[in-house]
Amino acid sequence: MNFIPESSKTLSERLKPGALIVQLNKPAALIVLFLFSITIGYVSIKGGIVAGLLILVAMVALPVVYAIVAYPVFGVIVLMTMAYALFFILRFGVNFPLGTVLDGIQGLLILGFFIKQRAKPDWKVFKNPISTVILIWIGYNILEVANPWAESRLAWVYTVRSVAVITIMYFVFLYQLRSVSAIRLIFKVWLVLSFIGALYGFKQEFIGFSDREMAQMESDPLTVALLFINGVWRKYSIFSDPVAFSYNMVITALLCISLISGPVKQYKKIILAIMTVMMLMAMLYSGTRGAYVLVPAALILFALLNFSKRIMIFTGFAAFGIAVMIFMPTSSPTIYRFQSAFRPSEDASFNVRKQNQEKIKPYILSHPMGGGLGATGVWGVRFAPNSYLASFPPDSGYVRVAVEMGWIGLFLFCCLMFVILKTGIQNFYKIKNPELKSYCMAMTLIIFALNIGNYPQEALVQFPNNVLFYLCIALIQATYLIDQEEQKKFADANTQKVVFQENR
Repeated sequence: MNFIPESSKTLSERLKPGALIVQLNKPAALIVLFLFSITIGYVSIKGGIVAGLLILVAMVALPVVYAIVAYPVFGVIVLMTMAYALFFILRFGVNFPLGTVLDGIQGLLILGFFIKQRAKPDWKVFKNPISTVILIWIGYNILEVANPWAESRLAWVYTVRSVAVITIMYFVFLYQLRSVSAIRLIFKVWLVLSFIGALYGFKQEFIGFSDREMAQMESDPLTVALLFINGVWRKYSIFSDPVAFSYNMVITALLCISLISGPVKQYKKIILAIMTVMMLMAMLYSGTRGAYVLVPAALILFALLNFSKRIMIFTGFAAFGIAVMIFMPTSSPTIYRFQSAFRPSEDASFNVRKQNQEKIKPYILSHPMGGGLGATGVWGVRFAPNSYLASFPPDSGYVRVAVEMGWIGLFLFCCLMFVILKTGIQNFYKIKNPELKSYCMAMTLIIFALNIGNYPQEALVQFPNNVLFYLCIALIQATYLIDQEEQKKFADANTQKVVFQENR
């Protein structure tokens, strides 16, 4: 017999399958369900199929909203999935503000974070150098509203909304992803989503673009000029553009390489190796030269962190393979574009970027806080079309920071990157758990690669890479905290064992 009173049962106990059936069999529940069904039917008849569909969407949306708030790992998975699928869905002509949906998901995750903090306060996890520098960075972004050189305050409003929210996600990720099993699940989702992206890139390469994709590209002369190079269309898969596609393939390949070096089973290493090759091939099809140098650069750091005979042999073979690809004669436009990435002086677009940077340098030096957030790009054209910066193409994450936030902002951004990488390297050597060690190394390599890639392109502004960037930063610290907890438990267990033996 069950002696637990109904009122004392928890929500999870009441929602178990058996208990749920019992609850639904009660007369009151049957009456509610009957009235609900009648209501849906009546609304559908009066409002048409659209009203009925809206009710069904609400029936699905409300539980999802609750799950995002109550189960943060699920919420992170939903955020990642939407970040990957965003532009693929938009290309179908969906007239819906999906970007706002992503903002809403992040808002729900932040809400869940504060609710959990109120129930179980734990602010000490944020007492680390990365959190301090990120708070300073957020503060400076907010301070930009008072920038005396800013041409538009509305441009600041539109820019800071996305910048601040995505940056705050670092604190959410760090607080909520505090178990090895949660990190494993996040990595699996990441690999699956990138694998889908790679497959679609292969589809565009070997089967071709869909009629809708081709029509969208050919409708804009600027898009044709950017994507149709040497008689070949650059591939962008499910992402916003070839740059976001290629950078995502690079960081996922680095994740696979790091996981291979960790304590995983042999068959998983084979799967990860195959995925690495797929990601790198897909990267080549994007035609993004800025991405081609990231893997060799990251492999150098990988070899330094894992200085051993086995790793040095692997790195040597990788370096030899890359050297062969750089110098071998070829008639393939894809390989030729890869080779040109290692000869930047012969690249016309690189020389144009260099000239633009020289041109804007006096402006940066004379404007300590820059021209204001959103002064360049879409928001600059929209809110201050006649300003000096509205027509300036930054073509670089670092240049954009310097132009919009001045040399003060550039200094803070460089400090942020330095602290993140320094902490990642330090945590890698401190962590004892081999699995967590490989995770920390993967995150550090990815941040290092994106840091380099942020110079020739804007690597940190587009979905899903901006979400993954702050996820990686959080996991650098989360892996260390989890390892510290494990070491403490192990030390306490050993102490208890010694005390027990002494008392025998």
